[in-house]
Amino acid sequence: MVERIRRHDHLYYVEAAPEISDRDYDRLYRELLDLEAAHPELVTPDSPSQRVGGEPLKAFQTVAHLEPMMSLDNTYSREEVVEFVARVQRLLPDETLDWTVEPKIDGVAVSLRYEDGLFTLGATRGDGAQGDDITANLRTLRGIPLRLHPKGKPPRLLEVRGEVYLDLKGFQKLNEEREAEGLERFANPRNACAGSLKQLDPRITAKRPLNIILYALGHLEGAPRPDTHLEALQWLKSLGFRTPDKTWRGQEAQALIQAIEELDALRHKLPYQTDGAVIKLNRLDLHQRVGATSKAPRWSIAYKFEAEQAETLLKAITIQVGRTGALTPVAELQPVQLAGTVVKRATLHNEEDMRRKDIHIGDRVIIEKAGEIIPAVVRVLKEKRPAHARPFTFPKTCPECGSKVSRESAGGEQVVWRCTNPDCPAQVRGRIEHFCSRGAMDIEGGGEALVAQLVSSGLVLDIADLYRLTLAELTGLERMGEKSARNFLDAIEESKQRDLWRLLFGLGILHVGAGVAKTLGRRFASLDDLMGCSHDQLVAIEDIGKVIADSVIRWFGDIRNRQLIERLRKAELNFNSALFQPRRDNLPLSGKTLVLTGTLPNLKRDQAAARIEAAGGKVTGSVSKKTDYVVAGEDPGSKYDKAVKLGIPILDEEGLIRLCGASNIELPEGGEGS
Repeated sequence: MVERIRRHDHLYYVEAAPEISDRDYDRLYRELLDLEAAHPELVTPDSPSQRVGGEPLKAFQTVAHLEPMMSLDNTYSREEVVEFVARVQRLLPDETLDWTVEPKIDGVAVSLRYEDGLFTLGATRGDGAQGDDITANLRTLRGIPLRLHPKGKPPRLLEVRGEVYLDLKGFQKLNEEREAEGLERFANPRNACAGSLKQLDPRITAKRPLNIILYALGHLEGAPRPDTHLEALQWLKSLGFRTPDKTWRGQEAQALIQAIEELDALRHKLPYQTDGAVIKLNRLDLHQRVGATSKAPRWSIAYKFEAEQAETLLKAITIQVGRTGALTPVAELQPVQLAGTVVKRATLHNEEDMRRKDIHIGDRVIIEKAGEIIPAVVRVLKEKRPAHARPFTFPKTCPECGSKVSRESAGGEQVVWRCTNPDCPAQVRGRIEHFCSRGAMDIEGGGEALVAQLVSSGLVLDIADLYRLTLAELTGLERMGEKSARNFLDAIEESKQRDLWRLLFGLGILHVGAGVAKTLGRRFASLDDLMGCSHDQLVAIEDIGKVIADSVIRWFGDIRNRQLIERLRKAELNFNSALFQPRRDNLPLSGKTLVLTGTLPNLKRDQAAARIEAAGGKVTGSVSKKTDYVVAGEDPGSKYDKAVKLGIPILDEEGLIRLCGASNIELPEGGEGS
C-alpha cells in the first residue's frame, strides 16, 4: 500500500499525470492509515502517513549547508546577457561554451539532504552558508520523496537545491478558504509560500498546497557526479524529483536571448509564477574554474522579466532618513493594485533621479515593483500633468532633527543628501535596528517598534546602551511585559558571543556589507588587529577596494567610534574571528588545490578537508588542469578517471597524510597512524 500511494504521489506531484481520482486516492490513503493503526510496528519513517506534520516546534535551528547556496546576480537587459556571455568567455578563452536556460520560479529556495537515500534534512537558503532547519515542514510536501528509489544503490550523501512554490490554482483556493474563515487574504503566492514554510506548526504547512522543483545538484558522495547540468537534472529526475518543466540549450548569446523570449511567451501558461529565466554554464567542471564573487556564481545569471506596472496619482512627497543619514524621497500615492498587493508608497531614489524624471507633486505616474519587490516610480505621464502640479524642493535641513544636510559624491556626481548630525534620532534608530537585525547580531525582539521606544525614552542612544538595559527599564515601556523583557535581555546577552564578522556588519560601517565583513573576518584574527591595520594592508586584500578601505579607516579613525568600541569591549562582546585563516605560505600544501573522491578508509570527507586546509591547501569539487592532487578512496567515480586522463597525481589516504606532514592532527577514533 505504501508503494502504491508513493507511486500515485509521484504521478500527481512530479509527473503531473495522475491515474486515479482524488476520491480514489483518499480511499487508498485511509486504507493505509487503518492498516498502520492495526500494525503500528510496520510504520516506517518514509510512509506517506508521516507527512501530516508532528508537534509544533519551539523555534527553528540553524544548520550549515554542505556547500554554499549562493544567490544569483540579476540582469534586465538583453545587452547585459551578451556581455555576461562574453565575460565568461574571456575567463575561459580555450573553451567552447555550452549554456542552458530554464524558468526562474518565484518561490522559496531550499536545500534537501539525503543520507543513504533517506531524506534527513531540509533548510532555507539563509545567508548562503547556513539556513533554518525546516525539515519538519518540508516533509509534508508530497513532491519531496522521503526515500529515493534509484535503479542501483542510492548515494551515500546527497544535497540538492530547489524552489518551493504555491501554484496559482492552489493560491486562489487557499485565499478563498481564508476569506471564508474571516482571515486576511495572502498578497501573492510567494509570500504565502514563505509564510507556510516558516510555520512553527508543521500541521499548518501540511494543509498548504505547496510543491517543489529541483534545479541543481549540491554536495554528492558515493555516486559519480554528472558532467553537465542537464545530465544532473536527468539524474535527479530518475531519483524521483521533479525538475524544470522545460529547458533550453545553446552556445551563442543570441540563442540564449531567443530561449528567453520563448519562455516569456509561454510563462503565463505555467501553473506557477515565474519572474525570469536562469542562464547556466552546462559543464559542471567549468563552474569551479569560473568561480564566484562573495555573493553569486560567475557561471550563472538570472534574466528578470519586465515588471508589472500600474498608473496612479502622486499625492505628496515625504523624506525618510536612514541609518547612514541618507535622505530618501518617498512618493505618497493614491492606493493602487500592483502584482498582487495594494501599493500606497514608492521610492523616488534621490534628488537627481527625481529631476531626471521631472517628477511633480500631483502628477499621474507609472509605478512598478523593482525586482518584483520594492515599488518605484519609473516615469511621469506628462501629457496628463494637471495645472496645479508643482515640483518638489529638496530640504536643506534634516526633517528629523533640523541639522544641516550635505551632498555625498558618487562616481564624480553629487547624488545623496545626508544629515550631518550623527545623533539624529532617525539615524540612531536605524543603526540600532540594523545592529539587532537577523543578518547582523541577531537580537530577537529588537524590531522597529521597540527600538523607537528605547530611543524616544532616552534609554538607548547607541548600540552599546543595549548592553546596559535592565529589566525594570524595559518593563516600564509601553506593551512590554516581564516575559518579553526577559527574552529581549537574554537575546542581548546571547549576542555577546556572535562572531566578529557579525559585529563588523552590525556596526553599520558604510560599504561594509555581510560579504565584506566575512572577508575581513577571514583576514584579521580580532577587531584590534583590524583597527591597527593600514590603508595599504586593506587595499591589498582581495575584494577590498579603495572605497571600502577609505570607509573602514575613516570609521575607526573617528574618536566617537573608538569610544563606542571600548564600551562594547567593557560589555564583554566577542572581538575574535572564528573565520580567521592565517597566511600559510610555508605550509606543506600552500598554494595547492586538491579534489576528494570516493570513500577513505578512516577519514570522513570533512576530516580530510580539514587536514588539507590545515596544511595550507584548498579543496575543490571538480577536477581540472589546475588540480594538483586527487585524493581517491573506494568507489572514486568519474573524478578519478579524469585525473588519470589529465595525468594528475592520485593519492590514497596514507599518501595524503604523508603529504600534509600533519602528524599533530589526530585521526578519528579507530583510525590508523601515518
